[in-house]
Amino acid sequence: MQNLFENLNQFLLFRNFIEVIAGLDNTLLLLIISLPIGFVFSLVFALGRVSSNKLISKPIASYIFIVRGTPLLVQIYLIYFGLGSIKFVRESFLWYLLKEPFWCGVLALTINTVAYGSEIFRGGIQSVTKSQVESGKALGFNKLMLLRKLIIPIALRKTLPSYGNELILMVKATSLVSLTTYMEMTGIARKIMAKTFAPVEAFIAAGILYLFLNFLMVQFIKYLEWKYNPHLRVSQT
Repeated sequence: MQNLFENLNQFLLFRNFIEVIAGLDNTLLLLIISLPIGFVFSLVFALGRVSSNKLISKPIASYIFIVRGTPLLVQIYLIYFGLGSIKFVRESFLWYLLKEPFWCGVLALTINTVAYGSEIFRGGIQSVTKSQVESGKALGFNKLMLLRKLIIPIALRKTLPSYGNELILMVKATSLVSLTTYMEMTGIARKIMAKTFAPVEAFIAAGILYLFLNFLMVQFIKYLEWKYNPHLRVSQT
C-alpha cells in the first residue's frame, strides 16, 4: 500500500510538472516585456533622482517612497480592480490594454521594479568619484558624454550584483500576477490544487521551474560581471 501511494505521488508530480510548464511561456512573456522597460525607466528615474532640480527629484523620490512602501500585491489589485472602476479609464484608449490581466501585470511589475531599480542605480551613480568625473572633463567630455561614456557605464558595473537580486525578485514576483485571472505557472498550480486537492505536488512542480529560471538569471548576472568587470577576474579565480 505504501508503494502504491509513493507511485501515485510520483505520477502526480510528473503530471503536474507537465501541466505547470505549459504556463512557462506566460511567465517569460511577463519578464521579457516588463524587465527591459523597467531597466530603461530605472536609469532615467535614477538620473532624475540625483538631479539638482527639485521639481524633478522630489516627485521621483515621492514615487519611489510610495511604491517601495506598499506591497506589490496591493499594487496589482489597485491596477487590475481599481482602474477598471474609474469611468475615465474605461472610456479611454487605455482600457483596451488595462482590461487584460496580462497588461495589468506588466504595468504593476514595471512600476514596482522601476522604484527599486532607480534606487539601485542612484547609488551606483553617486558612487562615481569626483576624480573620475574630472578625468572625463579633462578629456573634453561634455555633460552628455560624461553620462554616456563614464558615469552610466561605471554605475552599471558597480550595481550589477544588486540589480541581479532585483531581477531574481522580479522572477518570483510574477507569481503574484496569478491572483488576477492570468494563467502563468503559479496560476496553473493553483488550478491543479483546486482539482486534485494535492497542493504539495502542484507547488513543488512550480517551485522547481522558478528555481530553474532563477538559476539561469544568476548565471546571466555572473556572466555580465565577468565580462564587464575584468579587473575582478583574478580575485575570483
